[in-house]
Amino acid sequence: MEKVVLAYSGGLDTSVILKWLQEKGYQVVAYIADVGQEEDFDAALQKAKECGAVEVFLEDLKKEFVEDYIVPAMKGSALYEGRYLLGTSLARPIIAKRQIEIARKTGATAVSHGATGKGNDQVRFELAYLGLEPGIKIIAPWKDPEFLEKFKGRTDLLEYAKSKGIDVGAKKKPPYSMDGNLMHISYESGVLEDPEAKPDKDMFQLTVDPKDAPDKVVELTIEFEKGNPVLLKNLSTGDSFNEPLEILVELNKVGGANGVGRIDIVENRYVGIKSRGVYETPGGTILWAAHQDLETASIDREVYRLKQKLAGPFAELIYNGFWFSPEMEFLLHAVEKSQELVTGSVNLEIYKGNVTVTGRNSKSGLYDSELASMDVEGGYDQADAEGFIRVNAVRLRNHYLAQSKKS
Repeated sequence: MEKVVLAYSGGLDTSVILKWLQEKGYQVVAYIADVGQEEDFDAALQKAKECGAVEVFLEDLKKEFVEDYIVPAMKGSALYEGRYLLGTSLARPIIAKRQIEIARKTGATAVSHGATGKGNDQVRFELAYLGLEPGIKIIAPWKDPEFLEKFKGRTDLLEYAKSKGIDVGAKKKPPYSMDGNLMHISYESGVLEDPEAKPDKDMFQLTVDPKDAPDKVVELTIEFEKGNPVLLKNLSTGDSFNEPLEILVELNKVGGANGVGRIDIVENRYVGIKSRGVYETPGGTILWAAHQDLETASIDREVYRLKQKLAGPFAELIYNGFWFSPEMEFLLHAVEKSQELVTGSVNLEIYKGNVTVTGRNSKSGLYDSELASMDVEGGYDQADAEGFIRVNAVRLRNHYLAQSKKS
Protein backbone atom coordinates (compact mmCIF):
# COMPACT_ATOMS: atom_id res chain seq x y z
CA MET A 1 0.00 0.00 0.00
CA GLU A 2 1.21 3.48 -0.84
CA LYS A 3 2.06 5.62 2.18
CA VAL A 4 1.08 9.28 2.58
CA VAL A 5 2.06 11.83 5.27
CA LEU A 6 -0.93 13.95 6.25
CA ALA A 7 -0.53 17.33 7.95
CA TYR A 8 -2.96 16.61 10.78
CA SER A 9 -4.55 19.00 13.26
CA GLY A 10 -7.02 16.75 15.08
CA GLY A 11 -9.94 18.79 13.80
CA LEU A 12 -12.97 17.67 11.80
CA ASP A 13 -11.51 18.29 8.34
CA THR A 14 -8.19 16.49 8.73
CA SER A 15 -9.79 13.62 10.65
CA VAL A 16 -12.23 13.07 7.78
CA ILE A 17 -9.37 13.38 5.28
CA LEU A 18 -7.40 10.75 7.20
CA LYS A 19 -10.28 8.25 6.89
CA TRP A 20 -10.95 9.19 3.27
CA LEU A 21 -7.31 8.57 2.36
CA GLN A 22 -7.53 5.15 3.99
CA GLU A 23 -10.60 4.36 1.92
CA LYS A 24 -8.61 5.36 -1.16
CA GLY A 25 -6.09 2.65 -0.29
CA TYR A 26 -3.35 4.63 1.45
CA GLN A 27 -1.46 3.95 4.65
CA VAL A 28 -1.67 7.28 6.46
CA VAL A 29 1.10 8.75 8.60
CA ALA A 30 -0.36 11.56 10.72
CA TYR A 31 1.97 14.49 11.36
CA ILE A 32 1.24 17.21 13.92
CA ALA A 33 3.44 20.32 13.92
CA ASP A 34 3.84 22.25 17.16
CA VAL A 35 4.60 25.83 16.12
CA GLY A 36 3.34 27.29 19.39
CA GLN A 37 -0.41 27.04 18.90
CA GLU A 38 -2.69 26.41 21.89
CA GLU A 39 -3.76 22.83 21.33
CA ASP A 40 -4.35 19.59 23.23
CA PHE A 41 -1.63 17.60 21.50
CA ASP A 42 -2.22 14.45 23.54
CA ALA A 43 -5.86 14.40 22.43
CA ALA A 44 -4.84 15.00 18.80
CA LEU A 45 -2.31 12.17 18.93
CA GLN A 46 -4.86 9.81 20.39
CA LYS A 47 -7.47 10.83 17.84
CA ALA A 48 -5.08 10.19 14.95
CA LYS A 49 -4.43 6.69 16.25
CA GLU A 50 -8.15 6.03 16.70
CA CYS A 51 -8.75 7.21 13.12
CA GLY A 52 -6.32 4.54 11.91
CA ALA A 53 -3.00 6.32 11.32
CA VAL A 54 -0.22 3.73 10.94
CA GLU A 55 2.26 6.15 12.52
CA VAL A 56 1.86 9.45 14.34
CA PHE A 57 4.50 12.17 14.64
CA LEU A 58 4.32 15.19 16.97
CA GLU A 59 7.14 17.56 16.06
CA ASP A 60 8.21 20.47 18.29
CA LEU A 61 9.25 23.15 15.78
CA LYS A 62 9.04 26.23 18.02
CA LYS A 63 12.75 27.00 18.41
CA GLU A 64 13.49 26.49 14.72
CA PHE A 65 10.38 28.49 13.79
CA VAL A 66 11.57 31.53 15.73
CA GLU A 67 15.25 31.39 14.84
CA ASP A 68 15.09 30.34 11.18
CA TYR A 69 11.86 31.95 9.99
CA ILE A 70 10.46 34.67 12.27
CA VAL A 71 13.78 36.38 13.05
CA PRO A 72 15.00 36.38 9.40
CA ALA A 73 11.66 37.91 8.37
CA MET A 74 12.11 40.64 11.00
CA LYS A 75 15.67 41.30 9.81
CA GLY A 76 14.36 41.59 6.25
CA SER A 77 11.63 44.08 7.29
CA ALA A 78 8.98 41.76 5.86
CA LEU A 79 5.61 43.48 6.14
CA TYR A 80 3.00 42.39 3.58
CA GLU A 81 1.12 45.29 1.99
CA GLY A 82 2.55 47.58 4.64
CA ARG A 83 0.60 46.05 7.56
CA TYR A 84 0.69 42.27 7.95
CA LEU A 85 3.59 40.65 9.83
CA LEU A 86 3.07 37.29 8.07
CA GLY A 87 2.43 34.97 11.02
CA THR A 88 0.61 32.25 9.09
CA SER A 89 2.79 32.66 6.01
CA LEU A 90 5.97 32.08 8.03
CA ALA A 91 4.66 28.91 9.68
CA ARG A 92 3.78 27.08 6.48
CA PRO A 93 7.30 26.50 5.08
CA ILE A 94 8.65 25.02 8.30
CA ILE A 95 5.58 22.75 8.62
CA ALA A 96 6.01 21.60 5.02
CA LYS A 97 9.76 21.10 5.44
CA ARG A 98 9.32 18.71 8.36
CA GLN A 99 6.50 16.93 6.51
CA ILE A 100 8.87 16.18 3.63
CA GLU A 101 11.52 15.00 6.10
CA ILE A 102 9.00 12.59 7.64
CA ALA A 103 7.99 11.35 4.19
CA ARG A 104 11.63 10.51 3.49
CA LYS A 105 12.03 8.87 6.90
CA THR A 106 8.92 6.68 6.59
CA GLY A 107 9.26 5.87 2.89
CA ALA A 108 6.08 7.75 2.00
CA THR A 109 5.59 8.63 -1.65
CA ALA A 110 2.93 11.27 -1.06
CA VAL A 111 2.00 14.16 1.21
CA SER A 112 -1.41 15.63 1.93
CA HIS A 113 -2.90 18.75 3.51
CA GLY A 114 -6.33 20.10 4.36
CA ALA A 115 -6.03 23.59 2.85
CA THR A 116 -8.86 24.81 0.65
CA GLY A 117 -8.63 25.60 -3.05
CA LYS A 118 -9.47 29.27 -2.52
CA GLY A 119 -6.83 30.18 0.04
CA ASN A 120 -3.14 30.94 0.22
CA ASP A 121 -2.10 27.93 2.30
CA GLN A 122 -2.54 25.41 -0.52
CA VAL A 123 0.01 27.41 -2.52
CA ARG A 124 2.43 27.75 0.38
CA PHE A 125 2.34 24.06 1.26
CA GLU A 126 2.59 22.78 -2.27
CA LEU A 127 5.31 25.15 -3.46
CA ALA A 128 7.34 24.15 -0.40
CA TYR A 129 6.79 20.43 -1.06
CA LEU A 130 7.90 20.75 -4.66
CA GLY A 131 10.80 23.04 -3.84
CA LEU A 132 12.16 20.45 -1.41
CA GLU A 133 11.12 17.17 -3.09
CA PRO A 134 10.18 17.76 -6.77
CA GLY A 135 8.98 14.19 -7.34
CA ILE A 136 6.63 14.01 -4.34
CA LYS A 137 2.97 13.21 -4.97
CA ILE A 138 0.57 15.78 -3.51
CA ILE A 139 -2.96 14.87 -2.43
CA ALA A 140 -5.11 17.95 -1.85
CA PRO A 141 -8.64 16.67 -1.08
CA TRP A 142 -10.29 20.09 -1.23
CA LYS A 143 -9.31 20.26 -4.92
CA ASP A 144 -10.22 16.64 -5.67
CA PRO A 145 -13.51 16.32 -7.65
CA GLU A 146 -14.42 13.06 -5.95
CA PHE A 147 -13.89 14.52 -2.48
CA LEU A 148 -15.77 17.70 -3.34
CA GLU A 149 -18.69 15.68 -4.68
CA LYS A 150 -18.85 13.69 -1.46
CA PHE A 151 -18.38 16.60 0.95
CA LYS A 152 -20.27 19.71 -0.05
CA GLY A 153 -20.21 21.31 3.39
CA ARG A 154 -19.77 20.91 7.10
CA THR A 155 -22.96 18.83 7.42
CA ASP A 156 -21.56 16.17 5.09
CA LEU A 157 -18.30 16.12 7.05
CA LEU A 158 -20.14 15.67 10.34
CA GLU A 159 -22.34 12.89 9.00
CA TYR A 160 -19.34 11.05 7.57
CA ALA A 161 -17.41 11.45 10.84
CA LYS A 162 -20.34 10.05 12.78
CA SER A 163 -20.64 7.07 10.43
CA LYS A 164 -16.93 6.29 10.89
CA GLY A 165 -16.95 6.70 14.65
CA ILE A 166 -14.81 9.84 14.59
CA ASP A 167 -15.27 11.90 17.74
CA VAL A 168 -15.94 15.48 16.63
CA GLY A 169 -16.36 16.71 20.20
CA ALA A 170 -19.00 18.86 21.74
CA LYS A 171 -17.09 22.11 21.36
CA LYS A 172 -19.10 24.73 19.52
CA LYS A 173 -17.52 25.88 16.26
CA PRO A 174 -16.93 29.65 16.23
CA PRO A 175 -18.53 31.66 13.39
CA TYR A 176 -15.10 32.24 11.81
CA SER A 177 -11.90 30.28 11.21
CA MET A 178 -8.75 30.85 13.24
CA ASP A 179 -5.15 29.71 13.06
CA GLY A 180 -2.52 30.30 15.72
CA ASN A 181 1.18 29.93 16.30
CA LEU A 182 3.99 31.63 18.25
CA MET A 183 3.84 34.66 15.98
CA HIS A 184 0.12 35.38 15.94
CA ILE A 185 -3.49 34.27 15.70
CA SER A 186 -5.42 34.96 12.51
CA TYR A 187 -9.21 35.16 12.13
CA GLU A 188 -11.07 35.08 8.83
CA SER A 189 -14.13 33.78 6.93
CA GLY A 190 -17.60 33.26 8.41
CA VAL A 191 -19.02 36.42 9.96
CA LEU A 192 -15.78 38.25 9.14
CA GLU A 193 -16.42 37.96 5.40
CA ASP A 194 -18.53 41.10 5.75
CA PRO A 195 -15.72 43.70 5.68
CA GLU A 196 -17.91 46.13 7.62
CA ALA A 197 -18.74 43.74 10.47
CA LYS A 198 -17.00 44.65 13.71
CA PRO A 199 -15.15 41.71 15.32
CA ASP A 200 -16.72 40.47 18.52
CA LYS A 201 -14.78 41.60 21.56
CA ASP A 202 -14.69 38.03 22.91
CA MET A 203 -13.08 36.72 19.71
CA PHE A 204 -9.55 37.76 20.59
CA GLN A 205 -7.37 35.14 22.26
CA LEU A 206 -3.94 36.76 22.70
CA THR A 207 -4.63 40.40 23.49
CA VAL A 208 -6.85 42.41 25.79
CA ASP A 209 -8.79 45.30 24.34
CA PRO A 210 -6.40 48.30 24.48
CA LYS A 211 -9.13 50.25 26.28
CA ASP A 212 -9.10 47.61 29.04
CA ALA A 213 -5.31 47.36 29.30
CA PRO A 214 -3.63 48.44 32.57
CA ASP A 215 -3.14 52.16 33.11
CA LYS A 216 0.56 51.56 33.64
CA VAL A 217 3.61 51.77 31.38
CA VAL A 218 5.78 48.67 30.94
CA GLU A 219 9.43 49.46 30.20
CA LEU A 220 11.53 47.07 28.12
CA THR A 221 15.03 46.90 26.69
CA ILE A 222 15.79 44.58 23.77
CA GLU A 223 19.37 43.87 22.76
CA PHE A 224 20.38 42.73 19.28
CA GLU A 225 23.54 41.23 17.84
CA LYS A 226 23.82 41.43 14.06
CA GLY A 227 20.05 41.84 13.92
CA ASN A 228 19.30 38.84 16.14
CA PRO A 229 17.48 39.41 19.44
CA VAL A 230 19.80 38.17 22.18
CA LEU A 231 18.44 39.71 25.38
CA LEU A 232 15.14 41.07 26.67
CA LYS A 233 15.02 42.99 29.93
CA ASN A 234 11.63 43.71 31.45
CA LEU A 235 12.57 46.75 33.52
CA SER A 236 9.15 46.75 35.16
CA THR A 237 9.60 43.26 36.65
CA GLY A 238 13.36 42.80 36.62
CA ASP A 239 13.12 39.63 34.51
CA SER A 240 15.57 38.83 31.69
CA PHE A 241 15.40 36.43 28.75
CA ASN A 242 18.30 35.55 26.44
CA GLU A 243 17.02 33.05 23.85
CA PRO A 244 14.98 34.12 20.79
CA LEU A 245 12.17 31.69 21.67
CA GLU A 246 12.02 32.87 25.30
CA ILE A 247 12.16 36.50 24.17
CA LEU A 248 9.20 36.11 21.80
CA VAL A 249 7.15 34.18 24.37
CA GLU A 250 7.70 36.94 26.95
CA LEU A 251 6.97 39.69 24.43
CA ASN A 252 3.70 37.90 23.58
CA LYS A 253 2.75 38.00 27.26
CA VAL A 254 3.66 41.65 27.70
CA GLY A 255 2.12 42.73 24.41
CA GLY A 256 -1.01 40.67 24.97
CA ALA A 257 -1.58 42.03 28.46
CA ASN A 258 -1.29 45.57 27.11
CA GLY A 259 -3.39 45.27 23.94
CA VAL A 260 -0.53 45.43 21.42
CA GLY A 261 -0.65 44.05 17.89
CA ARG A 262 -4.26 43.99 16.70
CA ILE A 263 -4.95 44.79 13.04
CA ASP A 264 -8.03 44.44 10.84
CA ILE A 265 -7.27 44.48 7.10
CA VAL A 266 -8.43 43.56 3.63
CA GLU A 267 -5.52 41.87 1.86
CA ASN A 268 -4.80 40.49 -1.59
CA ARG A 269 -4.45 36.72 -1.66
CA TYR A 270 -1.97 35.28 -4.13
CA VAL A 271 -4.80 33.41 -5.89
CA GLY A 272 -6.36 36.75 -6.87
CA ILE A 273 -9.08 37.06 -4.23
CA LYS A 274 -9.36 39.89 -1.72
CA SER A 275 -9.95 38.66 1.82
CA ARG A 276 -10.58 40.26 5.18
CA GLY A 277 -8.27 39.17 7.98
CA VAL A 278 -8.06 40.10 11.65
CA TYR A 279 -4.73 39.44 13.32
CA GLU A 280 -3.17 39.53 16.78
CA THR A 281 0.63 39.77 16.76
CA PRO A 282 1.63 41.13 20.19
CA GLY A 283 5.25 40.00 20.57
CA GLY A 284 6.08 40.33 16.89
CA THR A 285 4.85 43.93 16.84
CA ILE A 286 7.15 44.89 19.72
CA LEU A 287 10.15 43.06 18.25
CA TRP A 288 9.51 44.64 14.86
CA ALA A 289 9.43 48.17 16.31
CA ALA A 290 12.69 47.65 18.21
CA HIS A 291 14.58 46.13 15.30
CA GLN A 292 13.40 48.70 12.79
CA ASP A 293 14.53 51.51 15.07
CA LEU A 294 18.00 50.08 15.66
CA GLU A 295 18.50 49.67 11.92
CA THR A 296 18.08 53.40 11.33
CA ALA A 297 21.09 54.09 13.56
CA SER A 298 23.18 51.18 12.34
CA ILE A 299 22.95 50.76 8.57
CA ASP A 300 24.55 52.91 5.87
CA ARG A 301 22.03 55.24 4.21
CA GLU A 302 22.21 53.74 0.72
CA VAL A 303 22.22 50.16 2.00
CA TYR A 304 19.15 51.02 4.12
CA ARG A 305 17.35 52.49 1.11
CA LEU A 306 18.06 49.42 -1.01
CA LYS A 307 16.96 47.16 1.83
CA GLN A 308 13.68 49.04 2.17
CA LYS A 309 13.07 48.66 -1.57
CA LEU A 310 13.63 44.91 -1.25
CA ALA A 311 11.40 44.60 1.83
CA GLY A 312 8.19 44.61 -0.22
CA PRO A 313 9.26 41.85 -2.64
CA PHE A 314 10.70 39.91 0.32
CA ALA A 315 7.34 40.04 2.13
CA GLU A 316 5.50 39.03 -1.04
CA LEU A 317 7.73 35.98 -1.51
CA ILE A 318 6.94 34.86 2.04
CA TYR A 319 3.23 35.55 1.67
CA ASN A 320 3.00 33.80 -1.69
CA GLY A 321 4.85 30.68 -0.54
CA PHE A 322 8.27 31.00 -2.17
CA TRP A 323 10.43 30.43 0.91
CA PHE A 324 12.33 27.60 -0.81
CA SER A 325 13.25 29.43 -4.01
CA PRO A 326 16.45 30.83 -5.56
CA GLU A 327 15.19 34.41 -5.22
CA MET A 328 14.51 33.88 -1.51
CA GLU A 329 17.98 32.40 -1.05
CA PHE A 330 19.45 35.50 -2.69
CA LEU A 331 17.42 37.89 -0.52
CA LEU A 332 18.22 36.05 2.71
CA HIS A 333 21.93 36.39 1.96
CA ALA A 334 21.45 40.11 1.24
CA VAL A 335 19.50 40.55 4.49
CA GLU A 336 22.25 38.87 6.52
CA LYS A 337 24.86 41.16 4.95
CA SER A 338 22.78 44.21 5.85
CA GLN A 339 22.70 43.20 9.52
CA GLU A 340 26.45 43.15 10.19
CA LEU A 341 26.34 46.42 12.16
CA VAL A 342 22.86 46.04 13.68
CA THR A 343 24.15 45.47 17.19
CA GLY A 344 22.93 47.41 20.19
CA SER A 345 19.89 47.94 22.37
CA VAL A 346 16.53 49.67 22.13
CA ASN A 347 14.44 51.01 25.01
CA LEU A 348 10.65 50.85 24.69
CA GLU A 349 7.50 51.73 26.57
CA ILE A 350 4.38 49.60 26.19
CA TYR A 351 1.07 51.24 27.04
CA LYS A 352 -2.53 50.53 26.03
CA GLY A 353 -1.84 49.12 22.57
CA ASN A 354 1.08 51.43 21.84
CA VAL A 355 4.77 50.60 21.39
CA THR A 356 6.97 53.68 21.83
CA VAL A 357 10.72 53.70 21.31
CA THR A 358 12.34 55.94 23.92
CA GLY A 359 16.01 55.49 23.03
CA ARG A 360 18.63 53.30 21.46
CA ASN A 361 22.32 52.48 21.81
CA SER A 362 23.89 51.42 18.52
CA LYS A 363 27.14 49.86 19.73
CA SER A 364 28.59 49.16 16.29
CA GLY A 365 26.46 51.55 14.26
CA LEU A 366 27.07 54.68 12.25
CA TYR A 367 25.51 57.34 14.48
CA ASP A 368 28.13 59.88 15.60
CA SER A 369 26.86 62.34 18.21
CA GLU A 370 29.69 64.82 17.52
CA LEU A 371 29.16 64.73 13.78
CA ALA A 372 25.40 65.18 14.26
CA SER A 373 25.76 68.00 16.80
CA MET A 374 24.97 71.58 15.87
CA ASP A 375 27.42 72.75 18.53
CA VAL A 376 30.49 70.65 17.71
CA GLU A 377 32.42 70.80 14.42
CA GLY A 378 33.14 67.04 14.56
CA GLY A 379 35.25 66.86 11.37
CA TYR A 380 32.56 68.46 9.20
CA ASP A 381 33.45 71.71 7.42
CA GLN A 382 30.17 73.58 7.08
CA ALA A 383 31.61 75.75 4.29
CA ASP A 384 31.66 72.64 2.08
CA ALA A 385 27.85 72.68 2.09
CA GLU A 386 27.82 75.73 -0.21
CA GLY A 387 29.34 73.85 -3.15
CA PHE A 388 27.23 70.77 -2.36
CA ILE A 389 24.04 72.82 -2.63
CA ARG A 390 25.15 74.59 -5.82
CA VAL A 391 25.89 71.28 -7.56
CA ASN A 392 22.52 69.85 -6.55
CA ALA A 393 20.77 73.00 -7.75
CA VAL A 394 22.16 72.82 -11.33
CA ARG A 395 19.25 70.81 -12.69
CA LEU A 396 16.72 72.95 -10.80
CA ARG A 397 18.11 76.13 -12.39
CA ASN A 398 18.05 74.53 -15.84
CA HIS A 399 14.46 73.41 -15.32
CA TYR A 400 13.45 76.93 -14.30
CA LEU A 401 15.16 78.48 -17.34
CA ALA A 402 13.49 75.98 -19.70
CA GLN A 403 10.08 76.73 -18.23
CA SER A 404 10.73 80.47 -18.57
CA LYS A 405 11.45 80.10 -22.29
CA LYS A 406 8.12 78.33 -22.82
CA SER A 407 6.24 81.28 -21.38
